[in-house]
Amino acid sequence: MSDDAIQGQKKTRPVLIFDSGIGGLSVMRHVRAQEPQLDLVYVADHAGFSYSDWEEAALVGHVVELMGGLIATHDPRAVVIACNTASTLVLPALREQFRVPFVGTVPAIKPAAAATRSGLVSVLATPGTVQRDYTFELIRQFAPQIAITLVGAQGLSHLAELELAGEAVSDDDVMREIAPVFVDRDGLRTDTVVLACTHYPFLQAAFERIAPWPVSWIDPAPAIARRLSTLIMDGPQGRGSTAYFSTRPPATFPSCFDAEGRWEQA
Repeated sequence: MSDDAIQGQKKTRPVLIFDSGIGGLSVMRHVRAQEPQLDLVYVADHAGFSYSDWEEAALVGHVVELMGGLIATHDPRAVVIACNTASTLVLPALREQFRVPFVGTVPAIKPAAAATRSGLVSVLATPGTVQRDYTFELIRQFAPQIAITLVGAQGLSHLAELELAGEAVSDDDVMREIAPVFVDRDGLRTDTVVLACTHYPFLQAAFERIAPWPVSWIDPAPAIARRLSTLIMDGPQGRGSTAYFSTRPPATFPSCFDAEGRWEQA
């Protein structure tokens, strides 16, 4: 291979962004804004969605096996696990198995603890994430004096998938999922809510509209994009391309991303 070809190959090594569904697109949009020339490959494991339905050991084995094939196919310079459920469970196994750098997505408890004024913080997540030892360790480490309410929303990620597919999602359905995050106790109210699933930022406009009082919604995606930039800052620039893959491509592409591409089989 010529030197020119080698340099061209280096320039086009992408960053792989991985999620169980389309929630990771909320992370990808911040990565794209932070690194407009970066080549991106987005992979949704729709065949495995939702990860909260999996037994833990089976999910670890599934993601590690799937990631091995994706790394072999796409040769990424870094991988973003844009899924809280996978990150809080599978990241250690991925880092042990593969040499590529991984950036995880974990509940933003540290910034929430720093931001709250009432001392009442809620973590809105999937049932799997709120049960993880990783989540409890974050609370012990960064928010020992904060009253944390963990809310494992059963169907909110499914509602986000419907919303992005262009289907109508009712405020009543959303409110049933998020109502427990609003705590009114001893004259104090929840003032900070951590969005601990990458699907949830796509419903934030609905959250703000139906909330019984204003709160700060913390989306970790901007911090993930910044962390990725520090890992790849010395690497070559790409062409700004984006490719979308799914283990079971849905019939439609998310309406808010229609101008950007289409699903291919992962």
